[in-house]
Amino acid sequence: MAPPIPHLAVQGSDGTLLLCGPPSCQESSAFQRDDRQGKHMTFSRDGSLFGWCNGSQVSVIKVPSGDLVKSFDLPKTASLEFSPLNNVLATWQQYTKTQDKPQGEPNLQLWDLQTGTCIKAFYQKMMTGWCPRWADDESIAVRNVNNELHFFENNNFETIANKLHLQKVSEFALSPGSQPSKVAVYVPGSKGAPSFVRLYQYPNFGGPNSALANKSFFKADKVDMLWNKKATAVLVTASTEVDKTGASYYGEQTLHYLATNGEGAVVQLPKNGPIYDVSWNPNSSEFCVVYGFMPAKATIFNHKCESVFDFGTGPRNAAFYSPQGHILVLSGFGNLRGQMEVWDVKKYIQVSKPQAEDTTHFSWCPDGEHIVTATCSPRLRVSNGYKIWHYTGTVLFKHETPLNKELWQVLWQPFPTGTFPEKAVKYQAVQSELGSTEAKPTQAYRPPALRNKPQAAISKLHEEEPPQNMKPGAAGEKQMSKAALKNQKKREAKKAAKQENKSDEAPPPVEDSTPVAPAHVTSTHGDPETDKKIKNLKKKLKAIDELKEQQTAGKVMQKNQLEKIQKEAQLLKELEDLELGV
Repeated sequence: MAPPIPHLAVQGSDGTLLLCGPPSCQESSAFQRDDRQGKHMTFSRDGSLFGWCNGSQVSVIKVPSGDLVKSFDLPKTASLEFSPLNNVLATWQQYTKTQDKPQGEPNLQLWDLQTGTCIKAFYQKMMTGWCPRWADDESIAVRNVNNELHFFENNNFETIANKLHLQKVSEFALSPGSQPSKVAVYVPGSKGAPSFVRLYQYPNFGGPNSALANKSFFKADKVDMLWNKKATAVLVTASTEVDKTGASYYGEQTLHYLATNGEGAVVQLPKNGPIYDVSWNPNSSEFCVVYGFMPAKATIFNHKCESVFDFGTGPRNAAFYSPQGHILVLSGFGNLRGQMEVWDVKKYIQVSKPQAEDTTHFSWCPDGEHIVTATCSPRLRVSNGYKIWHYTGTVLFKHETPLNKELWQVLWQPFPTGTFPEKAVKYQAVQSELGSTEAKPTQAYRPPALRNKPQAAISKLHEEEPPQNMKPGAAGEKQMSKAALKNQKKREAKKAAKQENKSDEAPPPVEDSTPVAPAHVTSTHGDPETDKKIKNLKKKLKAIDELKEQQTAGKVMQKNQLEKIQKEAQLLKELEDLELGV
């Protein structure tokens, strides 16, 4: 049975539509385009449902049939999300107060998708973290209420089944995967005390030894916590708003690794500067970090926080693994020029290097072969549109939004894990009418006065570092462990000592009666004054040669330097006369 074709949802000022993915890239006939301006859209986790708000109501349909499941009269909805098993639809709208209701109305609502009734409504003033976090089997759901975590079981939101109260829980992240569920919590430091992240297993929250792991650190105004797919470890990026050293206006970041078995470590990054992005491989055994002052480095680390592969430096600030984990895209979007580096991470071979300028959105198609890049409002209000690519760098479909319209969001239809098996990586570009957009090599700016002259050695503003397997001497060499390197050094030292002992014990050389010419003979004319004059003339001529090289490279000469150059013929004549003894 052939795998399904993912849909791409597109929303903008001209409405909401569903596009069939490659190879057709045509608008879906099962979904009638909604011409009203949509505010938000989302797919369910398994991709079987699609919901959107058009400013009048929230609609939920089945994909790909287009059959209506439910519609809700919620014109002010600003965001919506499905629970993992599609039992609940969560909607959020802006919190408002009126004279009649100074307390306002509950603005976070949970709807039963089977009956269409409201299960529960909560007050949620902030949009950040508005949606409850469910376990994959919906056995528990979590909300952060006044720095306290409230746990609900089996979608019963009338009763709080459990609470986790620490000093002030600022952030939390619920683990993916099957039971038992785990939760990572962050408590910011105060009054000189450090910030800390702890891992707990639900519902074991009591007692001093209840935490699975604990990591404390200073220099943290906020954190981002990222679980791997198997829920065995979490990466914590701790950030400060201001770098007190003045080295960066991005603030200061550190990366911490925390495992459910209690192990923890600071990920040592060999280059100073911001941490732009951290991404887990779907296989949960390694992760990629993009970091350092531009040009940024990118490195893959294993679960021991040891470097596995270094991609060198480049204009990049994000990393995206394919859903199957066999391809990695390193990209430079935002204030960079949109260069993408596509890597086969099984063999560490670069597949392609396309360029997508002005990109504000990037995402992988669930099939692991196609990607979408888009320029969306309000980040950029000009040149809006989207492209569907093959990872070999070929553009398969391109849509440019009309000048008086805006594109707001594009979204791939997700699928359950295992729907699309991993395929062998292709290195040959796929054929397409639109072709590819390989990034052209850029050259340093040269002023017009120097463009027709020989190019002299120019010092680079940044030292570029090639990938690990492209460094001089790296071809064919196998990466050795620390122990192997240590043993190799011992063997080399032993060999050098042996050679030294042999040279010490060597017999004295036999004298030869043949006269040996001196190693260095200095030409003299018998007159010390003449020799001194010749030496001075040669010194002056050498200085003139250096000035001429600088003049060729485009350096502006001073008046006294030009006069020196003009005397070259005269000095050569004097040197010739002295050497001939005239």
